[in-house]
Amino acid sequence: MKQSMMLIPTKKEAPADAEALSHKMMARAGYIYQISAGVWSYLPLAYRVIRKVENIIRDEMDKAGAVEMKMPALLPAELWKESGRYETYGDNLFKLKDRRDREFILGPTHEESFTEVIRDSIKSYKKLPLVVYQLQDKFRDEDRPRYGILRGKEFEMLDAYSFTADKAGLDKMYDLQEQAYRNIFDRVGLNYKVILADSGTMGGKNSQEFSAPAEVGEDTIVYTDGDYAANLEKATSKFTGKQQHAEPAELEKKATPGAHTVDEAAESLGMDANQILKSMFFMAKMGENKFQPVMVLMRGNDEVNETKVQNALGAEDLTLATEEQAAKYLGAHPGSLGPVGVGKEVKILADKYVQVLVNMACGANDDGHHFVNANIDRDFRVDQFGDFRMVQEGEIAPDGRPIKFTRGIEIGHIFKLGTHYSDVLGAQVLDQNGRQTDVVMGCYGIGVTRLLSAIAEQKADDNGLVWPDSIAPFDVHVIPVNVKKDDQVKVANDVTKQLEDAGLEVLVDDRKERAGVKFADSDLIGIPLRITVGKKAGDGIVEIKIRETGETLEVKTAEVVNTIKILLKQLNNTDTDSEEK
Repeated sequence: MKQSMMLIPTKKEAPADAEALSHKMMARAGYIYQISAGVWSYLPLAYRVIRKVENIIRDEMDKAGAVEMKMPALLPAELWKESGRYETYGDNLFKLKDRRDREFILGPTHEESFTEVIRDSIKSYKKLPLVVYQLQDKFRDEDRPRYGILRGKEFEMLDAYSFTADKAGLDKMYDLQEQAYRNIFDRVGLNYKVILADSGTMGGKNSQEFSAPAEVGEDTIVYTDGDYAANLEKATSKFTGKQQHAEPAELEKKATPGAHTVDEAAESLGMDANQILKSMFFMAKMGENKFQPVMVLMRGNDEVNETKVQNALGAEDLTLATEEQAAKYLGAHPGSLGPVGVGKEVKILADKYVQVLVNMACGANDDGHHFVNANIDRDFRVDQFGDFRMVQEGEIAPDGRPIKFTRGIEIGHIFKLGTHYSDVLGAQVLDQNGRQTDVVMGCYGIGVTRLLSAIAEQKADDNGLVWPDSIAPFDVHVIPVNVKKDDQVKVANDVTKQLEDAGLEVLVDDRKERAGVKFADSDLIGIPLRITVGKKAGDGIVEIKIRETGETLEVKTAEVVNTIKILLKQLNNTDTDSEEK
């Protein structure tokens, strides 16, 4: 392919709003073009990369026994109302109406649609198990699209769905998909971790997330040097609290003017911060127009893990109560809230570290006042104890090793949905005993276009992109230094033909540009190997440069094909030696 015939609008400067390395480099290298906030065009080089990622995905999904199909992106709202997600999914859902005022959405994911197809197509367990998937654009109305194509309003995604007659079948399909995902991420050259995750709006109970460590990542990966890895919302640590044995003292109310935080209350009362109860007040959505006020008690400056609280309650959503709601139920404002005297209309949850404390201080539900010597059962009730806190770096994980934090980009997620959707939408089959039973489901997703960002974040350098050969837009970049020199053009053409005849993809820079411009653009584009045809062309010698390392070597034109193949094999072996996960 001649470079002069391709659309590769390289730039010297990155867009002014570009924060992430991947955004800067892909925009500069002419891979992506922004149409509007969160909406991108994938220019020829990027589209070639995407197609190669898709082919790897198809290959591994085929091996796992999955079959490809395609759903519409425009979906009737009725099905999402039936599942309950039309209201619970949130503001990210694109909603629209047709000319006859019928309600539709642009699909952000397709659990309901696939369930509907199976419901109306499969009636017997004999037709199961079945795994179907699609590669399709998704639409989510992100409030703050950022980091280029890493978080946009439209993106391509692999979404796969398994349907089985029982849980054992789900476990088998889940394991096959997990291995397929590992194979996919290995083949595209990513360093990644497989972590315990929360299912969120997808439903179901069990899920794992595939995350690519990167500074720009919006997720926190909690991990150890052993086997433990989880996202922050799901992570737990070993309980190290010790029961206090002091005698309960008399409850006493004290003025604490201006003390709105745990540290301020501790200073005002002359107490250790870990003896102060932090009382967080939430409103939990338990169903349509049904809300439950909830107080969550934490030790000192421990941070509430809202995902754990929401899961413990089985709530559809959890939001921090407003000052007006706090005043309505508790008679005070945040900073002076506490559990003493709280009525049964408010559910009280407490972290397990609270359970071992004696003679605590807490807000008195009277602005500017706190109780001291408050004790569980005598002075206030707790409806449920549990792990409701965010873990902290350095704590001991379940595997006995110290917890570490790093940032990560979510690149894939797999869920054991169970009967979450089949029950609501009525997807049933006759089992071996002739009885109707809900189909057991799993769902599995990969952010195809965001993979490009994740790879660029991990591999790009100051000079540009560095693509693994498995997904690079071309295998080799051939650059005749001076296209006015007939011997250079001839050698470049001869070398290109030899490489293409050997099955390799070659981009030839035939532009009438200075050598410096060509070399800079070549580094920016990030093709794995570059062949420079220069002054020694007349002697039948060219220079090969490895983009990733910057190493160069001179070879005779007769040896180019074999040398390139050897180098590509070495690069592919390096790409797949990713750290485990």
